[in-house]
Amino acid sequence: MLRVVLLLTCGLAALPAAAQDFRGTVQVIDGDTLEVGGTRVRLHGIDAPEHDQRCTDADGVRWRCGAWVTQRLRARIGGRAASCAAVTTDRYDRVVATCTVGGEDVGRMLVAGGLAVAYRKYSMAYDLDEKRAVVAGRGLHAHSFARPAEHRRAARAERRPAPEPGCAIKGNISRSGERIYHLPGQADYHRTRISGGTGERWFCSESEARAAGWRRAHR
Repeated sequence: MLRVVLLLTCGLAALPAAAQDFRGTVQVIDGDTLEVGGTRVRLHGIDAPEHDQRCTDADGVRWRCGAWVTQRLRARIGGRAASCAAVTTDRYDRVVATCTVGGEDVGRMLVAGGLAVAYRKYSMAYDLDEKRAVVAGRGLHAHSFARPAEHRRAARAERRPAPEPGCAIKGNISRSGERIYHLPGQADYHRTRISGGTGERWFCSESEARAAGWRRAHR
């Protein structure tokens, strides 16, 4: 019997930290990342805008929605006590967990308030919360924005070089479906991202772009 107890005790001690629940004071890193009692936490089942991400309002003005979400979350739970239930760890060695503050699920609070979206790739727990926020036009849903995962993919594509040397003209498709190409040095060149899955592409010359049906950006 003693041997069984010892084996069970050793087995529990061997569990990784990510398999244990923990508590601590909250420090907000960004819209879906916290520091809880010294443990870096990625909130499970949600995805918030990146800190540098911008959204577009009804008047076409771009604004820093990622920083805004971080500020709202910091004002709401920063410095408060949180209780977290670990789910796993991610590739950055962060603990992926659900956390509550004052008995309220932080992930649900963010998604229901339109400050984050449900990350359905990993969980459907907040699916209905997001749908209700969309219908009500809460938070981010009152504006035009890329889902955070799409924003990250676009940012990675932006950092990659053009597919061929000398082919640096960006063929972008606007929300209205207009095909516009941007030359290096033009005003919107650096913030224009190319997504091959939507039909956008790189061109090696202006004549090639025009022949394919794209027009030059006005600035």
